[in-house]
Amino acid sequence: MSPTTAGIIGIIALFVLIFSRMPVGFLMAIIGFLGFASIVSVDASLNLLAKDMFSVFGSYNLTVIPLFVLMGQIAFHSGISKRLFDTAYTFIGHLPGGLAIATVGACAAFSAICGSTNATAATMAAATLPEMKRYNYKPELATGVVAAGGSLGILIPPSVIFIVYGILTEQSIGELFIAGILPGVLLTLFFVGVILIWATLRPELGPKGPKSTWKERAASLPGTIETLIIFVIVMGGLFVGIFTPTEAGAVGAFATLVVAIIQRNITWEGFVQALFETTRISAMILIIVAGATVFGHFLAVSRIPYDIASWISSFQLHPAIIMSFIILIYLLGGCFIDSLALIMLTIPIFYPVVLDYGFDPIWFGVVIVLVTQIGVITPPVGVNVYVVSGVARDVPLGVIFRGVMPLMLAIILLTFLLIPFPQIVTFLPSLLR
Repeated sequence: MSPTTAGIIGIIALFVLIFSRMPVGFLMAIIGFLGFASIVSVDASLNLLAKDMFSVFGSYNLTVIPLFVLMGQIAFHSGISKRLFDTAYTFIGHLPGGLAIATVGACAAFSAICGSTNATAATMAAATLPEMKRYNYKPELATGVVAAGGSLGILIPPSVIFIVYGILTEQSIGELFIAGILPGVLLTLFFVGVILIWATLRPELGPKGPKSTWKERAASLPGTIETLIIFVIVMGGLFVGIFTPTEAGAVGAFATLVVAIIQRNITWEGFVQALFETTRISAMILIIVAGATVFGHFLAVSRIPYDIASWISSFQLHPAIIMSFIILIYLLGGCFIDSLALIMLTIPIFYPVVLDYGFDPIWFGVVIVLVTQIGVITPPVGVNVYVVSGVARDVPLGVIFRGVMPLMLAIILLTFLLIPFPQIVTFLPSLLR
């Protein structure tokens, strides 16, 4: 059997077995091990498996993942998300769909100290859905906004997806974080625009709330101070080069804990739960990374990534067409595969193509994160939709999926806007170089 044939069989087997609901990290490790053994030897494959597992779980660079996850968990259990929502509501709750807009604003702010789309969606669902129900918001708008707004957790830094992409491609995690700021702000504004248009055309979806006085708005501002302080410390330290990404994660987690303790907003039970969730989420991510590392080495010896890059280059198509094709594959793949697993699977294949066509790898990282955002809200995987459904148990899944569709158009629009205007992504990182 030729290496290319073995690679094709391995890829097909992986995609087939994914639908058996086996953990994707273990699947990638097993298929990578068997594929490498079939091309090289069993002894070499055993050595590769041990070496890759040890290198991932013993990697200093990957400690940034549990640190940022811990920061988000402490923020959740200390009630920061509810205070962010209350502040946003006092300013814009009187607009059509004002509560939904406030939810998007709170999602964006919470994402700046969380880094996880699932955690953001779960947190905001618990904090905002009861309020929107109280003000007679239709479930279609309320749940759709929370699910889509939660997806900002993988775009607005710190983002776990950016960390994994940076490690896989050996790009600066700090530059990736900075690159995600402007697209994150733009997407938040796009979401707001969609909600305003949607609620104006169909007022019954999101009735206007009472208008707050400027005194009430000023009184709500202290609820955002801790978020602003933490974000400035973490991102400011990265921007000026005071911290490495790992150090920034440690400082951010410590700062969040200090704020929570000073304000007496976290209990011992909440802190223990934050540690438990951090361990669970981090272990899941690291297993996927380790499995993808083994599978990536199998793909490397099969030479499939390089063959695909050469094959695509032989057509001499315009780079924009090539990028549109790659984006389409991610859009389709995101409907069936978890966002992190999709990136781990595809980066070894498409990254050489991207470099061959001269695309900026930092820009490509942001585009890929945007596209995988769509995957977390589209059926049948749509993990954010299932997270929100777990909180809003009385709302059918179909209603939530219908609610995210208008907001998904905003993500698609921004994705294709970045192709002719890459400066939206590259401007801030260029200041670091």
